Amino acid sequence: MALETGEDELMALLARVAQHDRNAFRTLYGQMAGRMFGVCQKLAGQPELAEEALQDAFIRIWHHASEYHSERGTPLNWMLTIARYRTLDLMRARKVRQTSGDEMLETVAGDTPDPLDASLQAAGAAALSGCLEELSESQRDSILLSYYRGFTHDELSTALSTPIGTVKSWIRRGLMALKRCLEGLQ
Repeated sequence: MALETGEDELMALLARVAQHDRNAFRTLYGQMAGRMFGVCQKLAGQPELAEEALQDAFIRIWHHASEYHSERGTPLNWMLTIARYRTLDLMRARKVRQTSGDEMLETVAGDTPDPLDASLQAAGAAALSGCLEELSESQRDSILLSYYRGFTHDELSTALSTPIGTVKSWIRRGLMALKRCLEGLQ
């Protein structure tokens, strides 16, 4: 399989970055930052989070460029995958931080929720979180992006660099596993 000229150039840049060549890293950043930011922005929907994910992705590329091998796919896909997973990790971390702060807001607001309602809601959220953790990472990410971020199957396919049929299977199998898990808790 012959590589495109751009892929040859990216491979050469990554090889130089693996040797901690700052000029090569600067060139790589200049060529890839816009495209990688687009992926981060599309997933996160928030420029600040996308910028943070992009920065983290390039730090990982700097530290792990020597681990890239052509068996892992094209250099472009390898770097886009790093950006995508870094964005998803930050989204998860922010979601956890946001939800932990939300409980404080409810108590500060002065509208004391009915203790039974609060207890049932917390139990349901805990059960769902536990069941989500049992899914594969690809199933969980697909479901969360689809249902919480509103991604279509086409958008998921593009964002995850995965064929649409695979994305649909991840969602379908993940939802079936969630249903079985939640039914088992009742």
